[in-house]
Amino acid sequence: MSDKMKELIAIGASVSAHCQPCLTYHVSKAKDLGVDTNQIRTAIEVGQMVEKGSMSAMREFAKSVLGAKPSITCPYGMLDTVPQSNISTTCPYGKYLTNG
Repeated sequence: MSDKMKELIAIGASVSAHCQPCLTYHVSKAKDLGVDTNQIRTAIEVGQMVEKGSMSAMREFAKSVLGAKPSITCPYGMLDTVPQSNISTTCPYGKYLTNG
């Protein structure tokens, strides 16, 4: 694996870990290695997607610990405001929602 690829991975990991000093360091190092700004931006976006997924998963896990039913989900994120009985509802992307 190239040093450039390692830094891009580290950038995404820094974002998902909420480590500001790590992100500053790895962005600087990536730039020193000649990594394109668009690639750095993409790595940041991937880190944000991982972060969003882990937050949704933890929210659902916390509910399950308390014995609550899982929220109705959309393939593109959680929709906690949708009533459990409204199974025919669609998410903003037009996909049918499912329980769990």
